Amino acid sequence: MQTDRAIPSSSRRAWLSRFDTLRVKLFLAIAGANVVLVMSAYLIYSWSFDKGLVEYLNKADENRLQPLIVRLAEGYRQHGSWAWITEDRQRWQDLSREVLGTGRMQRRPAEPQGSSPALPPAQTPADVQPHVHPPPPPPSAQPAPGTPSVPPPLTIDPRLLLLDPERNLLAGPEGRTEQAVLKPIQVDGQLVGYLGYVPRLQMVASLERVFLAQQTRTFAAIALGMLAAVLLNAALIARWLSRRLHVLGEGTAAVAQGDYSVRLPARGHDELAQLADAFNHMATSLQAAQHARQQWIADIAHELRTPLATLRAEIEALQDGIRQPDTANLDSLAQEVSRLTRLVEDLRLLSLSDLGALDYRFAPLDLGRFVGHHLSDAAGLPGRRLQVRTELADGVEIRADGDRLDQVLNNLLQNTQRYSADPATLNVQVRRHDTEAQLTWEDSSPGVPPDALPRLTERLYRVDESRASASGGSGLGLAIAHAIVLGHGGRMQASASALGGLRWDIWLPLNTEAAHG
Repeated sequence: MQTDRAIPSSSRRAWLSRFDTLRVKLFLAIAGANVVLVMSAYLIYSWSFDKGLVEYLNKADENRLQPLIVRLAEGYRQHGSWAWITEDRQRWQDLSREVLGTGRMQRRPAEPQGSSPALPPAQTPADVQPHVHPPPPPPSAQPAPGTPSVPPPLTIDPRLLLLDPERNLLAGPEGRTEQAVLKPIQVDGQLVGYLGYVPRLQMVASLERVFLAQQTRTFAAIALGMLAAVLLNAALIARWLSRRLHVLGEGTAAVAQGDYSVRLPARGHDELAQLADAFNHMATSLQAAQHARQQWIADIAHELRTPLATLRAEIEALQDGIRQPDTANLDSLAQEVSRLTRLVEDLRLLSLSDLGALDYRFAPLDLGRFVGHHLSDAAGLPGRRLQVRTELADGVEIRADGDRLDQVLNNLLQNTQRYSADPATLNVQVRRHDTEAQLTWEDSSPGVPPDALPRLTERLYRVDESRASASGGSGLGLAIAHAIVLGHGGRMQASASALGGLRWDIWLPLNTEAAHG
């Protein structure tokens, strides 16, 4: 039972995992955001249109009331009261509908032909001003019997109120005085009453409702079209982005499996193109590091094989009796062992430097005085004689580990003694340069080819011919010196010497405590 229950669950998870992709997520994110924007725009525009139309109709109602105010004022002037309205409510309705443009209503049977329903009963047609009371329409203008009446475009008369100066209701619906907007009616500068109307709060069921429905359908069609365009655009963008990221994912997987030769096409100048370019640089660096590691292992094996082969040959010669175990032969064996020891110790120093575990005991140190003492001590040691010229400034104080700095100078001096041709010349300078101390080390010919200068600090690197391994170097001295200089926060650069040989410039930071003191 548990197995049968687990099968649908696993298949459901597998089905859902098909949608758990970057393409689907990008599509949903882009489409969702745009759908929210489209729907928000639709709702805001519909609400704004509805509200604006209501305000427009209210203003139109207010403007259309002005002629009615004039007619009411004339009637009040003629009768001196509102009795002609309050005693005949049908006259109030006829007057409002006539003035508001809905046309005259059918006459009441009690009214004689040619009388105006808008005037008080005591007045005759002869007293009516022609420009105020138009004559009744001719019989030909009356609608034929059976013709359906057209509904009025604006139904304002049910919302009209007539009030006296004390704002007591004279005509109109009761209970709506509080909601009404009042317009004063004045006769000869005296307030005789108010004409009020109740503003629209929503669309009335007439032509404006039909117009609103039509606009709503138009907005809905536009919104649906925009929604379809948004979905299509989101699908295309998601497909385009996911395809480029899929290529990046394939390249990353290849690098993770050890294939550092893979390169990604970097099209354009956007962030994804920059990411692809950075990936290519990373793959190139990893490929170079892999090649350097393989070369490093091969070089170490070669360096170890040479002294070991020499030791083996000499020991076999002693065992076979070809050579006697005298002092000279034992010294030869000791020399090869010492060479192996130095090589292993150099490798250990470089490995500690790579791990950041190389110990430094920093202390204030006068660089010019330190270099001068080192050269004086080295002058009494055996080796090729050098003509040394120095220019050592005083007071150039740095913070350094004297033992480690002594290793740097030893490596540079051994390099000069080993490779410089007779008569060998060495020029050493120490001076202050801005916030750094600069040590310049120049020796005489032979020089180094320009293309080999940047590689001199690489491990086990040797320049062919003039700086061959036969001279006794392991190819690690300059790499160790470079690592120590970096450990002091400095830098080291090789260039051609004016003496015809090699020039080294070493910059070390000055002792800030001494500078502030």
